[in-house]
Amino acid sequence: MKKFETVDDYILHTDKWKEELNILRELLLNTVLEEGVKWGAPIYMINKKNVVGIASFKNYVGLWFHQGALLANKENVLINAQEDKTKALRQWRFESKEELITQLNLIKEYVDEAISNQQNGLEVKIDRTPKPLILPNELVDAFVNDKELETAFKSLTLSKKREYGEYISTAKREATKLSRIEKIIPMIKNGIGLNDKYKK
Repeated sequence: MKKFETVDDYILHTDKWKEELNILRELLLNTVLEEGVKWGAPIYMINKKNVVGIASFKNYVGLWFHQGALLANKENVLINAQEDKTKALRQWRFESKEELITQLNLIKEYVDEAISNQQNGLEVKIDRTPKPLILPNELVDAFVNDKELETAFKSLTLSKKREYGEYISTAKREATKLSRIEKIIPMIKNGIGLNDKYKK
């Protein structure tokens, strides 16, 4: 995914929803929010704190409230796009220009509430306590039979250990778990993380 330096660049290179993005952008620029780009997409902040973001997708244009869980959401328009992962972020999706335009006053109310919350220092407290590393039995058994593998695994970062543990645990069949272990043994011994190739 291309990383854009400016909001103009982001909108210019959007396949569709240009007009809708500009409508949302104009609404946001008529507030106290400062415009910027983070993670390659438009973001609107107060004192460098993320308040609202906008983004276009294949089937909709979205408005992101970074502390959306704190909004009253009386009209029930906000969704949690990643139910098990996201605590604070909420999204409002628009599938047509007409839908967006008819809701502009309501959008402004939600944005004003988000600004007020940020100005008052309200935010969802996220528990940063690291979860314990739980390794599947099959991987532990592999360590018993291969001490070099165990030593290499212990030298990996915690996040890489978690990735490998989840990769094996999520297999439903025992045979799949064992074939996954065979596949990752050379990677572990070479100090390579399961998802390293995607992080470059």
